[in-house]
Amino acid sequence: MKNIRLLVMFLVFSVSQALTSCSETSEKDKNKEQPGRVYASEIIAFFDHWNLILGDGSNAGQAVDFENKEFFYAANENEENWVVFKAPNAGNTHGTSNNTRTELAQLKKWSPMAEARLEATLKVMNVSSSGDARVAATHSVVVGQIHSADGHENEPLKIFYKKFPGHAKGSVFWNYEINTKGDDNSGRWDFSTEVWGHDFSVVGADENAYPEEPLDGIELGEEFSYVIEVKDGTMYLTFTSEGHETKTFSKSLIETEYGTQADIPTQTQDLFVPIGQDGVERENAYADEGLFFKLGSYNQTNGKLPEVNPNWCSGADTFGGDIQKQYETGNYAEVWFKSATLYVSDAAVSNEGYFIKND
Repeated sequence: MKNIRLLVMFLVFSVSQALTSCSETSEKDKNKEQPGRVYASEIIAFFDHWNLILGDGSNAGQAVDFENKEFFYAANENEENWVVFKAPNAGNTHGTSNNTRTELAQLKKWSPMAEARLEATLKVMNVSSSGDARVAATHSVVVGQIHSADGHENEPLKIFYKKFPGHAKGSVFWNYEINTKGDDNSGRWDFSTEVWGHDFSVVGADENAYPEEPLDGIELGEEFSYVIEVKDGTMYLTFTSEGHETKTFSKSLIETEYGTQADIPTQTQDLFVPIGQDGVERENAYADEGLFFKLGSYNQTNGKLPEVNPNWCSGADTFGGDIQKQYETGNYAEVWFKSATLYVSDAAVSNEGYFIKND
């Protein structure tokens, strides 16, 4: 009889545990069971190598079998699956940035002397409908980066797409930000190189007057691809798009071109020096720092007043941070990725320190 009672107690406990386990099934698991549901991580299968930062400033971690309908999800168009990254003009920002982002940040960092490679095919679906046209960053989004995890945490690569209202075509260009010499980073600046269309420095004559539309630009919804390869201290870039000339570039990450005031290029003299950003770069540039890739929608349009910084503060509509109102009025950046691949060498190490500092 005693053995029977023990058996009954064991069976009751087992059933109870099973029911508890079932009741704790995560929303993610429930969603996964829905017929026809596709997650971003099924389209681009490398999300375990990144943390996903959302447009509300939160760190969603590794976005495997994850979605957030406001910022990050899968979409199907003409029987093709895409990964959608969406960021409003205003929301909570990550780290010290002025701008919102829905963006992947790599979990490991690597030396510029090591080998690293990121390639992606994408299309930009929206940039902000409002903003001061005299501000260089207005109406633009960054779709890929190399970022430093150390020192000033500057960015040796930012790949931009920028389109002014009323234009059919926008510009693709890339910026190099100097790794400022010394402890004061306030003098940092970017140098911009056009790929198709204009570079960063081409702005409007006044708040609502736009420059000429680029003849060789990229339209919203038009696919293009980039390849970023780093090896032996040099960054190699390749840009391709059907119907456009393939463009290639290279830039040393371990030896500066901008070590003295005399080396500051004319573009920078015109754009950054007048607002006091006139620093020089350390002789070995980013040689002593760990670098990592970013990919997604890093919205460069914000609601901060241009008087604060006429290159980066856009004065755009933000509706008090109301995200849905921003989406309804076109005040957001949206980027769709069709494919992406990542390679880093075995010498890469944990990038946890960057997230501890900025989350």
